[in-house]
Amino acid sequence: MNKEIISTQKAPKAIGPYSQAVKANGFIYCSGQIPLDPAAMTIVEGGIAIQTRRVLENLSEVLAAGGSSLDRVVKTTVFLKDMNMFAEMNAVYGEFFKNEPPARATVEVARLPKDVLVEIEVVALCG
Repeated sequence: MNKEIISTQKAPKAIGPYSQAVKANGFIYCSGQIPLDPAAMTIVEGGIAIQTRRVLENLSEVLAAGGSSLDRVVKTTVFLKDMNMFAEMNAVYGEFFKNEPPARATVEVARLPKDVLVEIEVVALCG
């Protein structure tokens, strides 16, 4: 099995002992992204819609660095601080996954890194 670490300056750098993404066996496995501005490494201000948009923009950059895109995503996992935010998160999410959306799980969690409102991880096809 070939394993390649994916990294880009266009998305927030890893803030722990993990990679932004790993390419293996025809797939790219992206670590969960939170709404960090990649230049300042600060949480974007605003509610769930703004934070969801930043997360998906970050994931898009990581996938691009690996030679893939959001169009090639086959599975997402969305972690929400509060399931009452689902509809607003889902509206933004739908802007990024209009055609042939991936499989998805969405769960409410007790707490997320840096107390953000949302974290999303994805698995995508290479190429």
